[in-house]
Amino acid sequence: MQITRLFLVRHALVEPSARALVYGSMDVGLCELALAQEAAAYRWLAARLPEAAHWVVTPLSRTRATAAAIFAAGHAPAPLAVEPDLAEQHLGEWQGLSHERFSALIRHPPHPFWPHGAEEKPPGGESFAEVVVRVAAALERLVAAQEGRDIVIVAHGGSIRAAIAQAMGLTPHQALIFSIRNLSLTRLERHGAAWRVAAVNEEPFTLPTMA
Repeated sequence: MQITRLFLVRHALVEPSARALVYGSMDVGLCELALAQEAAAYRWLAARLPEAAHWVVTPLSRTRATAAAIFAAGHAPAPLAVEPDLAEQHLGEWQGLSHERFSALIRHPPHPFWPHGAEEKPPGGESFAEVVVRVAAALERLVAAQEGRDIVIVAHGGSIRAAIAQAMGLTPHQALIFSIRNLSLTRLERHGAAWRVAAVNEEPFTLPTMA
């Protein structure tokens, strides 16, 4: 039986102006100060991530920039395949709002550990429950195409939670319990038809993060 290993890295901390907003799938840049402060984390990831892996990023530039920083820290550069279905949740008309304004617009009770519930669907956007469905489909495609290989995915907190939901058979509501830290490593394995969770939020030390 072939084992396919997935190494999911959450992108680095984004710029302070974006952190003041609910940015969802907006294309925001990384924090330049954090890039310098987190050099040890990039070196750790460069050493921890496997060589000869298939690398995947999302269309959002923060994932590509994070991959570039890992390569600059010592990992051999690799081609980056772009997978749109691993992007962060699209919050529609509510993207770019302040956290306070966003909280005033939600129509369902928020999750205990997240600003909105898994079924909350902003106008023109998608719910987290829908994110779980599209990420699950993307993972199945990747595993089928790269069976038996190592796959490195630089993605987002939402899409990594969704990947954990797929691996563990969790509901979207349950998946929102996980806090996925910036530059942390989550490792999943596919053994035939079965998923195994090897690690969640693996990191060399405590790193700055955001909700």
